[in-house]
Amino acid sequence: MDRLVNTIATADNWLAQVFHAIMMSIGFIAHMIVDFVWWLPGAVWWFVQWLPARLTGASDMSLPVGETAERGFEYLQSGANAFFDGMSDVFGAIIATVEAILMRPPGENWIRGRGFEPQFEFWNEATHPFVVILAFAVIAWILQRNWKISLLIVVGFLFVIDQDYWEPTMQSMALVLTACIVCMGVGVPIGIAVAHRPKLYRAIVPVLDLMQTLPTFVYLIPAIVFFGIGTVPGLIATVVFVLPAPIRLTQLGISSTPTPLLEAAQAFGATRRQVLWKVELPSALPQIMAGLNQTIMLSLSMVVIAALVGASGLGVPVLRALGQVNTALGFESGFIIVVVAIMLDRMLRVTKT
Repeated sequence: MDRLVNTIATADNWLAQVFHAIMMSIGFIAHMIVDFVWWLPGAVWWFVQWLPARLTGASDMSLPVGETAERGFEYLQSGANAFFDGMSDVFGAIIATVEAILMRPPGENWIRGRGFEPQFEFWNEATHPFVVILAFAVIAWILQRNWKISLLIVVGFLFVIDQDYWEPTMQSMALVLTACIVCMGVGVPIGIAVAHRPKLYRAIVPVLDLMQTLPTFVYLIPAIVFFGIGTVPGLIATVVFVLPAPIRLTQLGISSTPTPLLEAAQAFGATRRQVLWKVELPSALPQIMAGLNQTIMLSLSMVVIAALVGASGLGVPVLRALGQVNTALGFESGFIIVVVAIMLDRMLRVTKT
């Protein structure tokens, strides 16, 4: 009973912190809009004066892109601390929960891990990996209906256990799955919205291109500034890099819905919501699943870069091998990443029949 009361109190405290962060962020956004309106005329006037001087050679001053970005980051950091702290707490809690599901059975101190005591004697930290393996094999069977893929999942995870990489693999899986939840939760609705608004999609295409072509190391700089060192900045950098994939593929799937299907639904009096849920989404499901596949693959490719900012997982031994010029450790940890990528790809691959 006391444990339940403590859990409820902790949840209430966490929800209060989230609500406070949301309210602070709303207030900051309103203040930021006002500041931007005041700043924009002066910036436009400066640009109008600078451009002719620069083109005619009267001025050697280049466009202050880096300085402007730095000022923008400083402005956000000084005014949106509550929002970034709340976001860090939310993402940190999600990662910790997913990591606990993958690494520990139910028990006392399940989320934190320190002082963990399993609730059942037969289901402890030694036997939990095999429960996780069974769960992944069952999910693979449900998605693919192919016992060979389920067998591949089992053999792959047993290889991970044999190489003594279970803990870092599950830490990377927690980061990947959390990034997948965020990217799909944000990317699919945006993809649906821009599929119905072609002009809006054309407007955000340059932003999506920038997110995918800007070097991923650049994302780490503002992530560290806003969220500090740890797993959360690695997650943010991963989300920024991966998010365009589900947006693009969802937009492609929705906009590629056959016209006869849409006309038939409209002829029978279907509302826009019914058309979306009963016609467009089922038709776009293969593309959305492909977006999920790409989200997971791209997230997994970021585990090494995320390790540079303190994220735990498979990136840590890779960086250690690089620093020590340790060929054996580098190949060993790199091969584990390849095995995990192959398992996830086969499990989530969509084949049209």
